[in-house]
Amino acid sequence: MFETLAILMSLSGNAPMLAQAGSNEVDVKLVLAVDTSRSMDFEEVRIQREGYVEALKHKEFIDAVKGGLTGRIAISYFEWAGYVVPGSVIDWHVIENEDDALAFANRLEERPLNTQRRTSISTAITQGATMIVTSPYSAMRQVIDVSGDGTNNAGSPVAPTRDKAVEAGLIINGLALMLRPSGAPGGLDNYYADCVIGGPGAFVLPVYKIEDFGVAVRRKLVLEVSGLTPPPEIQKAATAPKSDCMAGEKQWQEFFDR
Repeated sequence: MFETLAILMSLSGNAPMLAQAGSNEVDVKLVLAVDTSRSMDFEEVRIQREGYVEALKHKEFIDAVKGGLTGRIAISYFEWAGYVVPGSVIDWHVIENEDDALAFANRLEERPLNTQRRTSISTAITQGATMIVTSPYSAMRQVIDVSGDGTNNAGSPVAPTRDKAVEAGLIINGLALMLRPSGAPGGLDNYYADCVIGGPGAFVLPVYKIEDFGVAVRRKLVLEVSGLTPPPEIQKAATAPKSDCMAGEKQWQEFFDR
């Protein structure tokens, strides 16, 4: 994983180069990294999927895309749990109008609903970073959009992985699904703020009720696409980390010890 991130830093440590004749230039490269771990039941996974589909089809999202400097974005998607789910990757699509957005949303809607074991946010960040660096597009903003309902408990530690991606010029935002206890002392939103998100203007949105998920996803996508400054209450506080970024790993070890 760290070898991958070292390559990432060498490739994207400087400002992105403009594509020839602007043909591959977009306002933002956005990767949607969606948690499908078994801590969520199928009803929650279904509503989560519907939230993304509805947000991508919404006029507010499409207007945000059209309002950028180039009026187009590049977007991709994958699902993760303890690993990247095989076959879940939807490769890069350029969206610049309603038809493009509907085509991408329909691809997502067609995916089967499944859940998997464990939670590796670090693997999700590495996958997202690799997809951004190897994409054929050029953008001044490069964003990994991570949604999840638990702490990292598999793969590499999340904070160092996050730090490497941020050093490479990426932004990581979070959607913390707080529908049930996550085991994160201080709350999953604080864990995401301290251990997962990073980069200029990074933010985390908490979701407390599953029926609020669709609105939260739409709000998140509009902020990411438009590049607007998030409200202060959802930005990462400029203080020393308060959360234990190894909380998930410690809980998993305690489970086996018992």
